[in-house]
Amino acid sequence: MTNKAHTTLASAAGLLWKVIESYDQDPEPYFRKARIDPKLINDPSARLSLSCVDNAYRELFNSVNDPCMGLKLAGLWHPSYLASLGYAWLASSTLNTALNRLVRYVRIINDAISISLEEEGDALVITLSSDDRELPSYYQEDSSTAILVNMCRANYGNELNPVSVSFKHAGLSPCSGDYYSFFRCPVEFGASSNQIILPLAVVNKRLSTSNPQLAQINDQVMINYLADLDKDDIVQQVKVAIIDQLPSGNVTDEKISEAVYTSKRSLQRKLNEQGTTFKTILTEVREDLALKYIHDRKLTLTEISFMLGFSEMSSFSRAFKRWTGESPKEFRKLD
Repeated sequence: MTNKAHTTLASAAGLLWKVIESYDQDPEPYFRKARIDPKLINDPSARLSLSCVDNAYRELFNSVNDPCMGLKLAGLWHPSYLASLGYAWLASSTLNTALNRLVRYVRIINDAISISLEEEGDALVITLSSDDRELPSYYQEDSSTAILVNMCRANYGNELNPVSVSFKHAGLSPCSGDYYSFFRCPVEFGASSNQIILPLAVVNKRLSTSNPQLAQINDQVMINYLADLDKDDIVQQVKVAIIDQLPSGNVTDEKISEAVYTSKRSLQRKLNEQGTTFKTILTEVREDLALKYIHDRKLTLTEISFMLGFSEMSSFSRAFKRWTGESPKEFRKLD
């Protein structure tokens, strides 16, 4: 299980949509089952529960049974999936500058991942780590490492080859050729950490795509975003935990306190400091999701009631009428 209710930038789920399509499958059922609203992909400030996104990836794993999927993701990556960070990355003066920018702002994209940089001789060692997640470790390691190498190539040029790449996982024989053809360097498995080693001459080379003014503009956007994220962190964590637990039908402040690793009293105090309460957030989350789900005619009203954690359809109907002035059935007729 994850150590906290992790979140990811909603635009990053655009990659999930793309990889599902690459297997000639319809992404909508995957998103719907994982309780992800596809419209949020185009919202640069929206965040999603990382566990919901992981659930969709796990469902895809089970469906396509492709052990090399983590590597495939890298070829589908686009800077827009990283919002402002993607554009600041492309405008960076050097790869070293871009990588330091990524270290500072990576938690905007995914707050379960951390990246560190260390110079060793004439090389830069990039170490990637992640909190425990309910996905195969090889997928997490393959995808994050391959995407980062692809990001570097997007800036420097496709001719960029690492000095070496290492993985903690033991390697996958069906993908052995894919690893070497993608990274084009020695690849070590069963290592103590996940690392990419690049020559310092490469990471310090001035890039032709450098645009300091554009990078600075996008840096400011990220600084503002992080400030809002930090200020609203406990509220965001509670919302994510509520969304995860709603279908269980018994969402309580005790259970949510456990999910965000704090006591019930401490949670109440922190929420009060933000001018809200657990009950208020629960109602807001339910109302927001109800209005999203009701427009999806593939979902029955009974399914929506269950997904929102109501024990009876009548309870959902009363709550929905309180929020909108119409019953769910009447609202759908008017939609």
